Amino acid sequence: MCPMRFLLVFFSAVLAAYIAWKSVPTSSEQTQDMFSDDDSSVKKQESNIIKMAQAGFWGFVDMASGKYLWRNLNQIKQEAKIKNS
Repeated sequence: MCPMRFLLVFFSAVLAAYIAWKSVPTSSEQTQDMFSDDDSSVKKQESNIIKMAQAGFWGFVDMASGKYLWRNLNQIKQEAKIKNS
């Protein structure tokens, strides 16, 4: 077994975590909505948390399988073709 495999897995996990962290939307409005006490806003907050968890899970699956990287590389290539045209 090659010990470099563990380094590759470690750096892949770090890269995936960094991309996931940067892709999570942040705004002051979201944090204000999260701390309001209305019943409807509590339900809305719970549904937002569930949606974020689901999106995070599928984002992790896409990153682990390479689909996320492949999709972004194809998008960059398409944008470059449009700029060159």
